[in-house]
Amino acid sequence: MLEVAQALAEAKSQGQGARRSVLCMLVTGEEKGLLGSQFYTERPIFPLERTIVDINVDMVGRVDEKYADNPEYIYVIGSDRLSTELHEINERMNTVYTQLTLDYTYNERDDPNRYYYRSDHYNFAEKGIPAIFYFNGTHADYHRTTDTVEKINFEKMEKVAQLVFHTAWELANRDQRIVVDVAE
Repeated sequence: MLEVAQALAEAKSQGQGARRSVLCMLVTGEEKGLLGSQFYTERPIFPLERTIVDINVDMVGRVDEKYADNPEYIYVIGSDRLSTELHEINERMNTVYTQLTLDYTYNERDDPNRYYYRSDHYNFAEKGIPAIFYFNGTHADYHRTTDTVEKINFEKMEKVAQLVFHTAWELANRDQRIVVDVAE
């Protein structure tokens, strides 16, 4: 996320900033009940009615068992839950810039893991703000102190960051906000 924020700031410093404001924020307390994102959505810095999307990036530097032989993937959750446009934009940015395998397994409404409802983007989605969640899946160190920096696949994380940046950039530079056209 810091790399995406830096790229956005660099573009602005060169006079090529995004047309819309982009708030990059780190929240905490997800495992205790999405407390950080709940706090923000209840006390936003910018009015929520002016917030066009929430991009949630959590645990994107590791590789799960399913993709052990192909780290060029990311699970995408929620992109089509409130806005078909958000889903289409992410798909297009991936095709043009990163060519990652986009896996929607955890986006299925009957997914027993219920990640859509268990991560920080959900507090925004509950308020009608389209959200997209990038996630690398689980692994043996998931939510454990053994999930240490030397286990991160930085090449994979860089490609995911590129997808996040291009999706955010497209959303921040559109003439119109994306349409909420799906009833959850």
